[in-house]
Amino acid sequence: MEFKTLYQFTVDQELQVEKETKRIDKKTGEEVITKRKVKKKVPLEVMIKRPSRRQLEDGELQYSIEISKCVKQGILTKAMLAKKYADTGGAFSEDGFKEYGDRYQKILGLQNEYMRMGNIEKPTAKQTEKIEQVKTDIAKLKRELIDVESGLQSLFEHTADIRAQNKLLLWYALHLTYVQGEDDEEPVQYFKGLDFENKTEDYYDKEEEASDIYQKIIKKVSTILAFWFYNQASSPEEFEGLIEKVESGEL
Repeated sequence: MEFKTLYQFTVDQELQVEKETKRIDKKTGEEVITKRKVKKKVPLEVMIKRPSRRQLEDGELQYSIEISKCVKQGILTKAMLAKKYADTGGAFSEDGFKEYGDRYQKILGLQNEYMRMGNIEKPTAKQTEKIEQVKTDIAKLKRELIDVESGLQSLFEHTADIRAQNKLLLWYALHLTYVQGEDDEEPVQYFKGLDFENKTEDYYDKEEEASDIYQKIIKKVSTILAFWFYNQASSPEEFEGLIEKVESGEL
């Protein structure tokens, strides 16, 4: 299969391997072979697959499903919460609510457009210019939304949108994370299962086990996918730059 990588990194896993030692018996002159189990650090390549168009569409569907589930449970969307405040004369006026909703929908549309354009193998100069413009537009709209939401941040954190986005990022992590050991001919999916439900069960099993290797993988994968989804990072250089900012405290 054609495997396009969004980001790749290496982690060391500690495995038990059989070590063989040889010596000559002084009495018999024969060679004696001794085998014992020892721990050895072995590199494991972790690859975050660049999602295909179909996977992006499946991800959008999963987001819609999660939004619907939340609304049925009585959890408001950001737009519903904003309208509620507009209707009660709170933080939003009627015009402010409409403007907020328009911006939010534009961001969702631009994010989907950006992720689709990110799959173009060899973009033309015009397409590259368009991609950069979309990134600029998203950043501008997000800054405007942050200004509006800042006073109601604690309320917005518990909306259906945020819950659905978190579930979508989990969906991407479970479907796009691959690993390849020294003996593997090609990358294999890290989370086992044929569908999201099965993969989620494997995810919870790994969470309970909480091995060192799992902790290293899931932390880095979650960070990279968040950068990709929220900050429109798409190249190794952009990811490295964002990681450096996080480590230095800038982000």
